[in-house]
Amino acid sequence: MPGELHQTWLNPLIRLLDGPEGETQRTTPSTWPAPLTEAELLGILLGKGTRKKTAIDLARELLDQYESLQKLFSRSPSELMKIKGIGSAKAATLSAAFELVRRVQSNSHRAKISLKRSSDVANQYLPLMRDLRKEVFKVLLLNRANHFIRDVTISEGTLEASIVHPRDVFREAILEPAAGIILIHNHPSGNPNPSEEDLRITKQLVEAGRLLGIKVYDHIILAGESYRSLADEGLI
Repeated sequence: MPGELHQTWLNPLIRLLDGPEGETQRTTPSTWPAPLTEAELLGILLGKGTRKKTAIDLARELLDQYESLQKLFSRSPSELMKIKGIGSAKAATLSAAFELVRRVQSNSHRAKISLKRSSDVANQYLPLMRDLRKEVFKVLLLNRANHFIRDVTISEGTLEASIVHPRDVFREAILEPAAGIILIHNHPSGNPNPSEEDLRITKQLVEAGRLLGIKVYDHIILAGESYRSLADEGLI
């Protein structure tokens, strides 16, 4: 009976993996999902295909269009919907799955982590922010022991810049209250070098923090798989 129940649960997956000619891909209770390809796993997320394409055909088309899973992860729902057969529901399902992967990679226990080095911050936030298509500016709130309290998104800008004002940066830190903050933002261009505007904003926020008694420990710029820490480079 347990084997029959397991097979019943697996039947929808077997039907989903049927190829256009009706040839079923190999999938058994003892081996699923290890042998499945990226296209097959994406096909399971998509659920259904179209009259002329299976879900796996659609998944292969997505992978061909964007060349890799990593590049596919960075696409917005509207971009995914450019593939014929990918509607709003399928695009939303894929985007939700991609976001879950980012959150798992960034560590589900961030509240217990002590952010004492720039590498600690990069390890947590690169998975979350490396695929973003526009600049996002966040503030990490820390207690007196440098333990992470929570993060706050201050602004979401264009590909070139985000708008940051001291009152927005320090509002949540004052309300918490936080003993210190770390500034982070991403460069969608993939170039982690700070711009003149990045340096100007950092100087302005460090001075505001001094007046308020809230230390700005660092400003970290994330870009692709790399990052720059202004504190590490003596710019704070």
